[in-house]
Amino acid sequence: MFPIHSKGVEQKLTFSNRPGKRRCRGFNLRVFRWSQAMVYFIEEINRNPALLPNITLGYRLYDTCGVEMFSLRTALSVISQPLKRNSTGVCVSPSVPLIVGDSGSSLSMAISRVLNLFKVPLVSYFASCACLSDKSQFPYFFRTIPSDVNQARALAYLVKHFGWTWVGTMGADDDYGRIGIDMFTAELTRLGVCVAYRITIPKLPSRQQLREIVGIIRDSTAQVVVAFAIEEDIEPVVKEMVSQNVTAKQWVASEAWVTSTLISTQENFPSLSGTIGFAIRRAEIPGLKHFLQNLRPLASPYNPFVREFWETQFQCSFNTTLPAASMAEPVHYSKSCTGKERVEDTDSIYNDVSQQRVTYNMHKAVYAVAHALHNLLIDQNSTISIHSLHPWQVVQYLHTVNYTNIFGDVVHFDENGDPAGAYDIVNWQRSSPGGLVEYVTVGRFDSSLPPTQQLLLNSDSIIWHGGTGEVPKSVCSASCQHGYRKATREGQPVCCYDCVPCAEGTITNHTDQPECTPCPDDFWSNALRDACVRKQIEFLSYTEAFGMALAATAILGAVFTLVVVAVFLRHRGTPIVRANNSELSFLLLLSLGLCFLCTLTFLGQPSPWACPLRRTSFGLSFALCLSCLLCKTLVVLMAFRATLPGNNAARWFRRPQQRLSVFVCSTVQVVVCAVWLSRAPPYPIRNTWLYRDRIILECHMGSVALFCCVLGYIGCLAAFCFILAFLARKLPDNFNEAKFITFSMLIFCAVWITFIPAYVSSPGKFTVAVEIFAILASSFGVLFCIFFPKCYIIIFLPERNTKKFIMSQKGGR
Repeated sequence: MFPIHSKGVEQKLTFSNRPGKRRCRGFNLRVFRWSQAMVYFIEEINRNPALLPNITLGYRLYDTCGVEMFSLRTALSVISQPLKRNSTGVCVSPSVPLIVGDSGSSLSMAISRVLNLFKVPLVSYFASCACLSDKSQFPYFFRTIPSDVNQARALAYLVKHFGWTWVGTMGADDDYGRIGIDMFTAELTRLGVCVAYRITIPKLPSRQQLREIVGIIRDSTAQVVVAFAIEEDIEPVVKEMVSQNVTAKQWVASEAWVTSTLISTQENFPSLSGTIGFAIRRAEIPGLKHFLQNLRPLASPYNPFVREFWETQFQCSFNTTLPAASMAEPVHYSKSCTGKERVEDTDSIYNDVSQQRVTYNMHKAVYAVAHALHNLLIDQNSTISIHSLHPWQVVQYLHTVNYTNIFGDVVHFDENGDPAGAYDIVNWQRSSPGGLVEYVTVGRFDSSLPPTQQLLLNSDSIIWHGGTGEVPKSVCSASCQHGYRKATREGQPVCCYDCVPCAEGTITNHTDQPECTPCPDDFWSNALRDACVRKQIEFLSYTEAFGMALAATAILGAVFTLVVVAVFLRHRGTPIVRANNSELSFLLLLSLGLCFLCTLTFLGQPSPWACPLRRTSFGLSFALCLSCLLCKTLVVLMAFRATLPGNNAARWFRRPQQRLSVFVCSTVQVVVCAVWLSRAPPYPIRNTWLYRDRIILECHMGSVALFCCVLGYIGCLAAFCFILAFLARKLPDNFNEAKFITFSMLIFCAVWITFIPAYVSSPGKFTVAVEIFAILASSFGVLFCIFFPKCYIIIFLPERNTKKFIMSQKGGR
């Protein structure tokens, strides 16, 4: 069965008269060539003594006109032949064991459903719809063209390979087009490609419908159009595109029209240049061209299709009583045919054997049938007679066909009656302006290979639309570069998106990433957001300017303390130095020196030994300092109480008691620090939560409660010292230390009260800087308030540093 005529002629049915004979129009030279190729292959088999020896294959040719109703009538006429008497005189039905056809998927489906009732196998050479693989619906269907499942996957891989993420689709209004586009769209979705539009081509489109179809293609931002249709269906769309001069699209063709000479004409090439698609495998069949050219219109056996071909090819009419093809619409030409015209002198689709692709599928189909019958013939275990063969008896032998043809290809059917999926990838090119369109093979697809090896392409050989070697772009949105992520636009396909910069701490190092990847904990994004770099490690260091300034200030404080010590040692016998117990003064200076020096432990990278040293040195130094100040204050109070009649308090607070007081007050802090260090000592931590872009190295308190005890004890000593000094500030004396202690404690308390909110609100390494500043400020306050007046008198007013001057001042009071 062949659609030798491409269209049926509509008949007006009155339902009052008997319908006339069906008529067809549009003689298809390409399909007629296929039918003649089948005749050639059958005659070749009959001449082959190794294949079906002593058996001659016969055939009948039927024209389905590409119309479903005609195909059904043809199928019923094939299997409903009138009874005939055999050689013994018995009436038998001349059953046809097998049918080869049809070229269209919809026609094959219709025919196959009818043949199922009679268990007649159908072997198609060009029906590729995946639906025909369903053995529950088409148990007797076989084919030599790959299923569209393979082609849909191959087309999707091709689209993905070239980076096209926004494509238009077009399919004929039949099972081939609808199911093919459905499978192709499903594969695209799986690969992350979007469909801009889907067009269905009506079987008989009006001019308005064609304008609308071309308008959609022209106005769409998709630059690539994928078309699943046979040549007869897509031809009117192409003509409309040519008439509207739509030339800016890249076409991707299915196997049904990618090598069609009806479409790849000079007139259509400006709109379709660079078309790429999948074609079924081709072969150079020896002797076929000679057979086609030696066709004779009136030879025996008479073939009415040959007569119509001859009249169409040479534009002439025969003056003969031989009948024309019964379904052909009569056409009369003014010139008469002689039958001696030469086919080889013409240039048409019929004698163009440069692209023997469907013809090669026909070769496989005819030879597969022959091999099935041959296997039946030589099967020793079979009781079936090839001379009284029923159709269903051939089916099991078709399933087991497996042979290698003369072209080296293995021919066999899988459990669904399908062959392996193998295609050539062809590209429309012209060697010169105005030259013929050539189908250049630029790759291949083989579904039997591993997925990563199925698609093989020679991209350098492809010439794209417009004659360029650069791959066209077809995207809804430009690719998001490194450092950006895709943000889908609401209500639009996923391929239409905006490129949004990655947030801090996240990166993308590939194009078109849907999400930014967070950096690991110790890393952060760079400025371009395309790489993770190690986070900056931050701590208050000696090497930075701020750290140098604090260290210099601490050392300066320690130097000032040494200077005071030197002055006091030089003048240790003077009244000012000896006043209020010089031992306490030197011990206080020692503690102040330790306070200045302990700030140096706060600089540099925290370590397991530096963190405990920071806190304990600070706590112990200030506890010793405040203990000395407290004792000094008590000395002042006791000294003035001793001047009162009958008061012996000063006797109980001499030097031993003062040393004991300092020792006891300091020992309490030592005990607290010892408990702190033994139970939960401070330790270094990596603070990653304060700043996301850097790591702060700092010391954790270990036990916050014990740290509060250390600070609380220092605060109690300071408060108690301040109260006592405040009470003694107005006691008479030429040099009363109580008022200087009061000022120093005012500074001390002010510094540490303001330290708390500053410490809490300071970020990162500046918390350490605030702590160092508080230590230095309070230490300088004590040093300057208590010892600067004494040093000033000792150095600049030595006349006041005498016992006589002090006693005279006392006497004046």
